[in-house]
Amino acid sequence: MKTLVVLVGLLAVTYAELSAEITTAYHYHENIGIHEAIRIKQAEAALDFDGSRIVGGVPSNLGDNPHLGGLVIALASGWSSVCGSSLLSHTKAVTAAHCWFDGSNQARQFTVVLGSARLFSGGVRVSTSNVVMHPEWNPRTVRNDVAVITLNYVNYNNYISNIALASGSNDYVNQWAEAAGYGATSDSQQGISQNAIQSKVSLRVITNNECRRTYPRNVFDSTICVETSGGRSTCGGDSGGPLAIANSNLLIGITSFGHRDGCQAGRPAAFARVTSFNSWIRGRM
Repeated sequence: MKTLVVLVGLLAVTYAELSAEITTAYHYHENIGIHEAIRIKQAEAALDFDGSRIVGGVPSNLGDNPHLGGLVIALASGWSSVCGSSLLSHTKAVTAAHCWFDGSNQARQFTVVLGSARLFSGGVRVSTSNVVMHPEWNPRTVRNDVAVITLNYVNYNNYISNIALASGSNDYVNQWAEAAGYGATSDSQQGISQNAIQSKVSLRVITNNECRRTYPRNVFDSTICVETSGGRSTCGGDSGGPLAIANSNLLIGITSFGHRDGCQAGRPAAFARVTSFNSWIRGRM
Protein backbone atom coordinates (compact mmCIF):
# COMPACT_ATOMS: atom_id res chain seq x y z
CA MET A 1 0.00 0.00 0.00
CA LYS A 2 2.82 2.40 0.85
CA THR A 3 4.41 1.68 -2.53
CA LEU A 4 1.14 2.42 -4.28
CA VAL A 5 0.75 5.74 -2.47
CA VAL A 6 4.30 6.74 -3.41
CA LEU A 7 3.72 5.81 -7.06
CA VAL A 8 0.48 7.78 -7.19
CA GLY A 9 2.28 10.77 -5.65
CA LEU A 10 5.10 10.53 -8.16
CA LEU A 11 2.64 10.32 -11.05
CA ALA A 12 0.81 13.41 -9.77
CA VAL A 13 4.06 15.38 -9.54
CA THR A 14 5.16 14.20 -13.00
CA TYR A 15 1.78 15.18 -14.49
CA ALA A 16 1.99 18.62 -12.88
CA GLU A 17 5.49 19.06 -14.33
CA LEU A 18 4.31 18.12 -17.84
CA SER A 19 1.32 20.44 -17.45
CA ALA A 20 3.61 23.31 -16.51
CA GLU A 21 6.24 22.59 -19.17
CA ILE A 22 3.75 23.11 -22.02
CA THR A 23 3.53 26.80 -21.06
CA THR A 24 6.09 29.60 -21.20
CA ALA A 25 5.52 30.86 -17.63
CA TYR A 26 7.16 28.05 -15.64
CA HIS A 27 10.94 28.74 -15.45
CA TYR A 28 10.24 31.84 -17.55
CA HIS A 29 13.39 33.74 -16.62
CA GLU A 30 15.94 31.08 -17.52
CA ASN A 31 14.08 30.00 -20.68
CA ILE A 32 13.02 33.41 -22.02
CA GLY A 33 13.49 36.51 -19.86
CA ILE A 34 17.26 36.40 -19.35
CA HIS A 35 17.87 35.81 -23.05
CA GLU A 36 15.52 38.64 -24.00
CA ALA A 37 17.28 41.01 -21.58
CA ILE A 38 20.67 40.22 -23.12
CA ARG A 39 19.35 40.57 -26.68
CA ILE A 40 17.56 43.86 -26.07
CA LYS A 41 20.42 45.39 -24.10
CA GLN A 42 22.95 44.49 -26.80
CA ALA A 43 20.69 45.81 -29.52
CA GLU A 44 20.09 49.07 -27.68
CA ALA A 45 23.84 49.50 -27.30
CA ALA A 46 24.37 48.86 -31.02
CA LEU A 47 21.50 50.83 -32.53
CA ASP A 48 19.75 54.13 -32.01
CA PHE A 49 16.27 52.69 -31.94
CA ASP A 50 12.93 53.29 -30.30
CA GLY A 51 12.26 49.69 -29.21
CA SER A 52 9.76 46.73 -28.91
CA ARG A 53 8.47 43.35 -30.00
CA ILE A 54 4.93 42.01 -30.45
CA VAL A 55 4.68 39.27 -33.13
CA GLY A 56 2.75 40.24 -36.27
CA GLY A 57 1.76 43.60 -34.84
CA VAL A 58 2.33 47.14 -35.98
CA PRO A 59 4.60 49.83 -34.54
CA SER A 60 2.80 52.09 -32.08
CA ASN A 61 3.49 55.68 -31.20
CA LEU A 62 4.94 56.16 -27.74
CA GLY A 63 1.73 57.74 -26.43
CA ASP A 64 -0.52 54.97 -27.77
CA ASN A 65 0.02 52.83 -24.66
CA PRO A 66 0.86 55.30 -21.88
CA HIS A 67 -0.05 52.69 -19.26
CA LEU A 68 2.59 50.24 -20.53
CA GLY A 69 5.55 49.84 -18.24
CA GLY A 70 8.62 47.83 -19.15
CA LEU A 71 10.22 45.84 -16.35
CA VAL A 72 13.98 45.38 -16.10
CA ILE A 73 14.32 42.65 -13.51
CA ALA A 74 17.28 42.02 -11.21
CA LEU A 75 17.21 38.33 -10.28
CA ALA A 76 18.64 36.94 -7.06
CA SER A 77 21.04 34.91 -9.21
CA GLY A 78 22.64 38.11 -10.50
CA TRP A 79 21.14 37.88 -14.00
CA SER A 80 18.80 40.44 -15.54
CA SER A 81 15.44 39.57 -17.11
CA VAL A 82 12.55 41.50 -18.67
CA CYS A 83 8.76 41.66 -18.48
CA GLY A 84 5.94 44.16 -18.92
CA SER A 85 3.40 45.79 -16.61
CA SER A 86 0.42 48.15 -16.59
CA LEU A 87 0.25 51.37 -14.59
CA LEU A 88 -2.92 51.53 -12.46
CA SER A 89 -2.31 54.70 -10.46
CA HIS A 90 0.43 57.16 -9.53
CA THR A 91 1.90 54.53 -7.19
CA LYS A 92 0.67 51.12 -8.36
CA ALA A 93 1.22 48.82 -11.32
CA VAL A 94 0.18 45.24 -12.07
CA THR A 95 2.17 42.46 -13.71
CA ALA A 96 2.35 38.66 -13.86
CA ALA A 97 3.42 36.86 -10.69
CA HIS A 98 5.86 34.76 -12.70
CA CYS A 99 7.86 37.91 -13.44
CA TRP A 100 8.66 38.05 -9.70
CA PHE A 101 8.92 34.30 -9.10
CA ASP A 102 8.63 31.77 -11.92
CA GLY A 103 8.82 28.60 -9.87
CA SER A 104 12.60 28.53 -9.92
CA ASN A 105 14.01 32.05 -10.21
CA GLN A 106 13.33 34.77 -7.65
CA ALA A 107 13.52 38.46 -8.54
CA ARG A 108 14.95 40.88 -6.01
CA GLN A 109 14.11 44.19 -7.74
CA PHE A 110 12.01 45.62 -10.57
CA THR A 111 12.94 48.76 -12.46
CA VAL A 112 9.66 49.99 -13.93
CA VAL A 113 10.27 51.90 -17.16
CA LEU A 114 7.51 54.36 -18.12
CA GLY A 115 7.12 56.71 -21.07
CA SER A 116 10.03 55.20 -22.98
CA ALA A 117 10.51 53.08 -26.07
CA ARG A 118 13.81 51.80 -24.68
CA LEU A 119 14.06 49.35 -21.82
CA PHE A 120 17.60 49.94 -20.62
CA SER A 121 17.70 53.74 -20.94
CA GLY A 122 15.35 56.71 -21.13
CA GLY A 123 11.91 57.46 -19.74
CA VAL A 124 10.88 57.60 -16.10
CA ARG A 125 12.62 54.76 -14.26
CA VAL A 126 11.45 53.67 -10.82
CA SER A 127 13.17 50.87 -8.91
CA THR A 128 11.25 48.90 -6.30
CA SER A 129 11.25 45.64 -4.40
CA ASN A 130 7.73 46.20 -3.10
CA VAL A 131 5.93 43.46 -5.01
CA VAL A 132 3.00 41.41 -3.72
CA MET A 133 2.15 38.20 -5.56
CA HIS A 134 -1.29 36.63 -5.36
CA PRO A 135 -1.17 34.36 -2.30
CA GLU A 136 -2.39 31.39 -4.35
CA TRP A 137 0.01 31.85 -7.27
CA ASN A 138 0.94 28.39 -8.52
CA PRO A 139 3.89 28.29 -10.97
CA ARG A 140 3.17 24.68 -11.98
CA THR A 141 -0.42 25.27 -13.08
CA VAL A 142 0.13 28.99 -13.86
CA ARG A 143 -2.96 29.78 -11.80
CA ASN A 144 -3.41 33.23 -10.19
CA ASP A 145 -0.54 34.73 -12.21
CA VAL A 146 -0.92 38.26 -10.83
CA ALA A 147 1.24 40.61 -8.79
CA VAL A 148 0.88 44.22 -7.65
CA ILE A 149 3.88 46.57 -7.71
CA THR A 150 4.16 49.61 -5.42
CA LEU A 151 6.13 52.56 -6.81
CA ASN A 152 7.28 55.95 -5.67
CA TYR A 153 4.82 58.60 -6.92
CA VAL A 154 4.85 58.95 -10.72
CA ASN A 155 3.49 62.04 -12.48
CA TYR A 156 1.23 61.60 -15.51
CA ASN A 157 1.95 63.24 -18.87
CA ASN A 158 1.23 62.59 -22.56
CA TYR A 159 3.31 59.42 -22.43
CA ILE A 160 2.52 58.15 -18.93
CA SER A 161 -0.98 57.55 -17.54
CA ASN A 162 -3.02 54.84 -15.88
CA ILE A 163 -5.45 52.27 -17.22
CA ALA A 164 -8.73 51.19 -15.60
CA LEU A 165 -9.38 47.66 -14.33
CA ALA A 166 -12.18 45.68 -15.98
CA SER A 167 -14.96 44.63 -13.63
CA GLY A 168 -18.24 42.77 -13.83
CA SER A 169 -19.11 39.52 -15.63
CA ASN A 170 -18.30 40.32 -19.27
CA ASP A 171 -16.21 37.48 -20.71
CA TYR A 172 -15.26 39.56 -23.80
CA VAL A 173 -15.55 36.52 -26.08
CA ASN A 174 -15.25 37.47 -29.78
CA GLN A 175 -14.22 41.01 -28.87
CA TRP A 176 -10.95 42.40 -30.20
CA ALA A 177 -8.39 43.38 -27.64
CA GLU A 178 -4.99 44.98 -27.97
CA ALA A 179 -1.75 43.63 -26.49
CA ALA A 180 1.35 45.78 -26.21
CA GLY A 181 4.87 45.08 -25.11
CA TYR A 182 8.63 45.07 -25.46
CA GLY A 183 9.05 41.36 -26.31
CA ALA A 184 10.39 39.53 -29.37
CA THR A 185 8.75 40.00 -32.77
CA SER A 186 9.46 36.42 -33.85
CA ASP A 187 10.70 33.13 -32.44
CA SER A 188 14.00 33.52 -34.30
CA GLN A 189 14.63 37.22 -33.69
CA GLN A 190 18.19 38.07 -32.64
CA GLY A 191 18.57 41.82 -33.11
CA ILE A 192 16.28 44.82 -33.37
CA SER A 193 15.59 46.67 -36.62
CA GLN A 194 16.55 50.31 -36.98
CA ASN A 195 12.91 51.46 -37.01
CA ALA A 196 11.65 49.13 -34.28
CA ILE A 197 9.48 50.80 -31.65
CA GLN A 198 6.87 49.69 -29.13
CA SER A 199 4.47 47.32 -30.85
CA LYS A 200 0.84 46.45 -30.44
CA VAL A 201 -1.39 43.77 -31.92
CA SER A 202 -5.14 43.22 -32.07
CA LEU A 203 -6.24 39.75 -30.97
CA ARG A 204 -9.68 38.13 -30.78
CA VAL A 205 -10.80 36.79 -27.41
CA ILE A 206 -11.86 33.13 -27.54
CA THR A 207 -13.79 30.90 -25.15
CA ASN A 208 -11.99 29.14 -22.33
CA ASN A 209 -13.23 25.80 -23.67
CA GLU A 210 -11.44 26.47 -26.94
CA CYS A 211 -8.30 27.43 -25.03
CA ARG A 212 -8.45 24.26 -22.89
CA ARG A 213 -8.01 22.11 -26.00
CA THR A 214 -4.41 23.32 -26.03
CA TYR A 215 -3.88 23.79 -22.28
CA PRO A 216 -6.20 21.28 -20.56
CA ARG A 217 -4.57 21.72 -17.13
CA ASN A 218 -3.67 25.42 -17.27
CA VAL A 219 -6.90 27.24 -18.17
CA PHE A 220 -9.23 28.24 -15.34
CA ASP A 221 -12.23 30.53 -15.02
CA SER A 222 -9.70 33.22 -14.07
CA THR A 223 -7.91 32.83 -17.43
CA ILE A 224 -8.74 34.75 -20.62
CA CYS A 225 -7.37 33.60 -23.97
CA VAL A 226 -6.94 34.97 -27.48
CA GLU A 227 -6.42 33.28 -30.82
CA THR A 228 -3.08 33.85 -32.53
CA SER A 229 -3.76 32.82 -36.11
CA GLY A 230 -1.97 34.67 -38.88
CA GLY A 231 1.30 34.86 -36.96
CA ARG A 232 0.05 37.52 -34.51
CA SER A 233 0.65 37.05 -30.80
CA THR A 234 2.43 38.14 -27.66
CA CYS A 235 5.94 36.71 -27.41
CA GLY A 236 9.03 36.35 -25.23
CA GLY A 237 9.47 39.42 -23.05
CA ASP A 238 5.81 40.50 -23.17
CA SER A 239 4.90 38.65 -19.94
CA GLY A 240 3.02 40.78 -17.43
CA GLY A 241 2.02 43.36 -20.03
CA PRO A 242 -1.49 44.58 -20.88
CA LEU A 243 -4.37 43.14 -22.86
CA ALA A 244 -6.82 46.00 -23.23
CA ILE A 245 -10.03 46.84 -25.07
CA ALA A 246 -8.81 49.22 -27.76
CA ASN A 247 -9.77 52.88 -27.31
CA SER A 248 -11.54 52.19 -24.01
CA ASN A 249 -8.56 52.35 -21.61
CA LEU A 250 -9.81 49.14 -20.00
CA LEU A 251 -7.43 46.41 -18.87
CA ILE A 252 -8.98 42.95 -19.32
CA GLY A 253 -5.90 40.72 -19.19
CA ILE A 254 -2.33 40.41 -17.89
CA THR A 255 -0.02 38.51 -20.23
CA SER A 256 0.59 35.11 -18.65
CA PHE A 257 1.73 32.38 -21.03
CA GLY A 258 1.94 31.01 -24.53
CA HIS A 259 2.89 27.60 -25.88
CA ARG A 260 6.37 26.13 -25.67
CA ASP A 261 6.27 25.58 -29.46
CA GLY A 262 6.76 29.32 -29.89
CA CYS A 263 4.79 32.50 -30.40
CA GLN A 264 4.33 31.89 -34.14
CA ALA A 265 2.90 28.38 -33.75
CA GLY A 266 -0.72 29.57 -33.91
CA ARG A 267 -1.53 28.29 -30.40
CA PRO A 268 -3.74 30.41 -28.11
CA ALA A 269 -2.10 32.94 -25.80
CA ALA A 270 -3.33 33.13 -22.21
CA PHE A 271 -3.74 36.01 -19.78
CA ALA A 272 -4.87 36.43 -16.19
CA ARG A 273 -8.49 37.58 -16.40
CA VAL A 274 -8.66 40.98 -14.70
CA THR A 275 -12.34 40.72 -13.75
CA SER A 276 -11.44 37.66 -11.65
CA PHE A 277 -8.75 39.56 -9.77
CA ASN A 278 -10.34 43.01 -9.62
CA SER A 279 -11.14 42.87 -5.90
CA TRP A 280 -7.77 41.42 -4.94
CA ILE A 281 -5.88 44.06 -6.95
CA ARG A 282 -8.01 46.92 -5.62
CA GLY A 283 -7.43 45.70 -2.09
CA ARG A 284 -3.73 46.44 -2.59
CA MET A 285 -4.10 49.90 -4.17
